Amino acid sequence: MSKRLLTVALSVLTLGALTTAVADAGESPVVRTDSGPVRGVITSELRSFQGIPFAAPPVGDLRWRPPQKPVSWTGVRDASKPGPRCAQGEGLGSAPSEDEDCLYLNVIGPAKPTHEPRPVMVWVHGGGFTGGAGSDYDFKRLALGGDVVVVSVNYRLGAFGFFGHPELGRDSGAFGLEDQQAALRWVQRNARAFGGDPRDVTLFGESAGGMSTCGHLTSPSSAGLFGRAIIQSGPCTLNWPDGGFAPGVPAGTPFRARADVEKDGAAVAAKLGCADVACLRRLSVKDVLNVPLATPAFDSAVLPEHPATAFRAGRFARIPVLTGTTRDEARLFVALYPGHPFTEEHYQELLRTAFGDKAPIVAAKYPSVKHGGPAMAFADAMTDRVWSCPEADARRSLSARTRTFAYEFADRDAPALFPAPPGMRMGASHGAELSYLSDLVGVPVELKPAQQKLAAQMIQYWTRFARTGDPNGAELPRWRPSPKVQSLAPGKIGPVDFAAEHNCGFWAGL
Repeated sequence: MSKRLLTVALSVLTLGALTTAVADAGESPVVRTDSGPVRGVITSELRSFQGIPFAAPPVGDLRWRPPQKPVSWTGVRDASKPGPRCAQGEGLGSAPSEDEDCLYLNVIGPAKPTHEPRPVMVWVHGGGFTGGAGSDYDFKRLALGGDVVVVSVNYRLGAFGFFGHPELGRDSGAFGLEDQQAALRWVQRNARAFGGDPRDVTLFGESAGGMSTCGHLTSPSSAGLFGRAIIQSGPCTLNWPDGGFAPGVPAGTPFRARADVEKDGAAVAAKLGCADVACLRRLSVKDVLNVPLATPAFDSAVLPEHPATAFRAGRFARIPVLTGTTRDEARLFVALYPGHPFTEEHYQELLRTAFGDKAPIVAAKYPSVKHGGPAMAFADAMTDRVWSCPEADARRSLSARTRTFAYEFADRDAPALFPAPPGMRMGASHGAELSYLSDLVGVPVELKPAQQKLAAQMIQYWTRFARTGDPNGAELPRWRPSPKVQSLAPGKIGPVDFAAEHNCGFWAGL
């Protein structure tokens, strides 16, 4: 039950400069990639290409191997619809899939010709490393509002992307991250064919996508594949206490040591009656979907060390970074806990599980009566302890060594991903900023006029950063670099005392 909750909770990141056929509005544009030509869809405003393979299908003997170059084709390939979602179970707003052949990406950009190539923004989706797809996001507003090319990618998920076994060596537990690198290399080879600049690439993602972006900032093999990074709700030093992320989930971080991942993988293989990886590769997709939740491994080919360790030591790419969280991150996760409406006894029990004999100190700092009830108090405490203060920690490491811009998304009336349970208000919870930057496919969201203005301002901030490494523009409220933090709310954009707002001094001394 706890593993499913964790999955659902997180559900809520120029070698072939080729020619593009000229197409008028209403025609289907054909672009020649380094693997073959693709035909997309063009409107008066946009050109869209979906379902382009950036790697060979990771099936059969290629299951749990680094991504391989896709097979070339000669005919014009249809790129009018997304490729299959990577294999995954059912999650919050995420459709299940049994497709292993899923390494596809999508490209969207303005139809208007330009003399200079546009900045490229490469999106890594969230979903707890177990769910989601690049095609869940329609970035037409971002592409048009910022005059950029946006690439959204799929990557192997769950046990398909992060399973480990002693036979797999240093690639164990990191195949999904290697997929993301393969997509970034595809962008380097093919960006110009789609009107993008391979020398001006920003990697951005939310939740697991933000955590992936953190990983790539510390990965030597990702060096040079992107020149700017945006991390949304994926603090590079994220960690949680027992039961503080989801019920029954022990204290931990989003990354685990490869030795531990391999040990768990060997145990799973034995339970499945497999003496080696060859046997495991013969298992059905459904059998592998039932393998326990996996997380990215460090001490691996992609991640030589834990990203948090690398950040604190300053071992990361010296490129501009824009990073932030939402005001009420943990409310999404606590809303998925069982037992709503919470009683005071339940709240105190959760604090004892998380903090042991220090629970009374936390309860005194976060009394139910001042936070709108027991569930809200627990959510506010976990927002500060799990998300906001680790974000402040990571930001200090970043801003000490590279130009960094920090934000807090603070629209507490943002459209909720799902209705709040009894005794809770969702506020600016995890993922609340997504609909301000992108249309969420299949999720109807209606922004009020003031929220539409904030969305337009955020799109300008994000795309100006992608273009220059600085989010500021003459018509936008001034955004000062870290250690300042910019609060983003309708009609209320400006500095916020982030550390005081989230009691980071208290948590540092606990």
